[in-house]
Amino acid sequence: MEDRHHEHAPPHGAAPETRAASTAASHATGHDHAGMIAEYRRRFWVSLVLTVPILLLSHGFWELFGFKAPIRFPGEDLVLFGLSSVVYFYGGWPFLRGIVEELGRRLPGMMTLIAVAITAAYAYSTAVIFGLPGMGFYWELATLIDIMLLGHWIEMRSVMGASRALEALVRLLPSEAHRLRTDGSTEDVPVSALTTGDRVLIRPGERVPTDGDIVKGRTSLDESMLTGESKPVERAEGAGVIGGSVNGEGAITIEVKKTGGETYLAQVMEMVRAAQASRSRTQDLANRAAVVLVLVALGGGAATLIAWLAIRPDFAFAMERAVTVMVIACPHALGLAVPLVVAVSTSLSARRGLLVRDRAAFERARELQAVVFDKTGTLTQGRFGVSDTVALGDLPADECLRLAAALESQSEHPIARGIVQAASERGLAPPEVSGFRNITGRGAQARVEGREIKVVSPGYAREQGLATDDARVRQIEEQGKTVVYLIVDGRLAAAIALADLVRPESRAAVEALKRMDIRPMMLTGDASAVARTVARELGLDDYFAEVLPEQKAAKIREVKARGLTVAMVGDGVNDAPALVESDLGIAVGAGTDVAIESADVVLVRSDPRDVVAILDLSRATYRKMVQNLLWATGYNTIAIPLAAGVAAAWGVLLTPAIGAVLMSASTVIVAINAQLLERHGTAKGAAGVRREPEPVHAAHRQRNHPATRKRR
Repeated sequence: MEDRHHEHAPPHGAAPETRAASTAASHATGHDHAGMIAEYRRRFWVSLVLTVPILLLSHGFWELFGFKAPIRFPGEDLVLFGLSSVVYFYGGWPFLRGIVEELGRRLPGMMTLIAVAITAAYAYSTAVIFGLPGMGFYWELATLIDIMLLGHWIEMRSVMGASRALEALVRLLPSEAHRLRTDGSTEDVPVSALTTGDRVLIRPGERVPTDGDIVKGRTSLDESMLTGESKPVERAEGAGVIGGSVNGEGAITIEVKKTGGETYLAQVMEMVRAAQASRSRTQDLANRAAVVLVLVALGGGAATLIAWLAIRPDFAFAMERAVTVMVIACPHALGLAVPLVVAVSTSLSARRGLLVRDRAAFERARELQAVVFDKTGTLTQGRFGVSDTVALGDLPADECLRLAAALESQSEHPIARGIVQAASERGLAPPEVSGFRNITGRGAQARVEGREIKVVSPGYAREQGLATDDARVRQIEEQGKTVVYLIVDGRLAAAIALADLVRPESRAAVEALKRMDIRPMMLTGDASAVARTVARELGLDDYFAEVLPEQKAAKIREVKARGLTVAMVGDGVNDAPALVESDLGIAVGAGTDVAIESADVVLVRSDPRDVVAILDLSRATYRKMVQNLLWATGYNTIAIPLAAGVAAAWGVLLTPAIGAVLMSASTVIVAINAQLLERHGTAKGAAGVRREPEPVHAAHRQRNHPATRKRR
């Protein structure tokens, strides 16, 4: 297992924290996995090299093509025996060891099937070499072992691939960081020396050393290695950054929020470890198919031997038929049917930022009948935004919003931030402000461009005799939105409505789910009016309003009681009990909080369309696995009876050589079919809809803002 440590070793000069993270990742992913990869790789290449002279010396192989063996010399049979013995005992050792373990557990599976086939081929071929009339199977033995070793190697590589990529990313983290001193100067310190609260300067082109929030500067960050989005994302003060992302054109200062095992990368690697420890239910299906084929191989071989001895007392011929049945009963392609699809599916999901913690749970996604979304931060942006500006005086709506934004730019209240951001999105530059002061509990006021401006609550407006009975305002209030009033020089100028804005992506996600015959629903702690408005806007099938966090699991049970298989989609914090209660727990937009023990699948982006992506990929993956299993075993229904000689009376007798051709064709079909899953992903995109990149941390911060938590 010497390759094991080489594969996981960090480069010289890496920071101690980087080395620790890499070592932790290596342990997390399991040395057994790494060692098994090295073992299967080594045994495959040795066996493949020895297979070449075995093929050259095998008369049966060349007769398949109508030729004579190209190498003939005295003692060639003994050389063939020796080479094949090495392949059988060395290359076949994992399967010989596996049959002992499977029979010891009384759970025969793929290892048992392979071991029976290669042992039958080896024993019979050896008997032929030493005098039994007939034609040996050594070349079939060697190619079967090669294919099965390759299949297991591919499977191990597929489940280790994501963690190796992450470990490589950890090793790319800078070894030092530019920590700011209290006097404003910088000092270069090891990344391992950083602690929460430290401030770090990141210059253009440098990698972010650890997770934190920007406290100074504006830039764009390349997060493609973290989220799969190739387009750089804009970041300004207050935005979160992830260790490992690459800074763009602007220098920024960040405040360290997480270090070591708390960081995004460390937690993702822990999730990958959990996924590697899980099993694919379809792989279990392959093992069940292997059990059936073991019984077919042994029973069919014995029945064939007995039947031919009764019909034609030629032991050599009868044994050849029996061994042919046992060898053909183990299709080469069965060992590749699931691993090849898992490899492609793993690659696709990793590139899309779809983090699967449990492969069995991922496969369950294809059976879903309903998806229940948490509202705040999942279907909505998790922040106050301006939904309506109703002009109530002579000033146009945009002018009213501009004046309100000028006043609110002096405040940090969530409502104030929503108004300022709305003005910015519309290109309205707020003018200078003077004399700003709060109206305690009611709003704020200031002088803007020589006018007295107030943004106040409805209660304050009523107290000042400025209440309005405008039908447009009443309709907004009935929708459960928050309304504030703009007063200019003592007169009512506008009503500004704010709400937790629905994500544009949510509409596409809901529409796509309906096309998949899945019922979209919503859970929220908000008032019924708010929930009803969001549900109507998105076209949801059902919703539950005014639900406390501890009641969410009960609502999931209520949906399951309708006979529906249900997924819960939330942020994984308040939604943890509901995520556990559901048939499939999906955490969306987790940001740095990716180690959510209650979720089966974590979607890096705050994009509900990724829910559709994981369901679509799950369905496509399962289809490919089942198709491959059918291809891998389907031909046996014809090949085994023909190998047994049921059509011999009509001159149809399946020779080992023709059986090998059929098995090879099946293997090629399985390999091509697995690769078509990649084509499916390219054609449909993540969810069959266009996605634009968005900040990973923004929704996380808003969800955890005190005001946001209170509203929920």
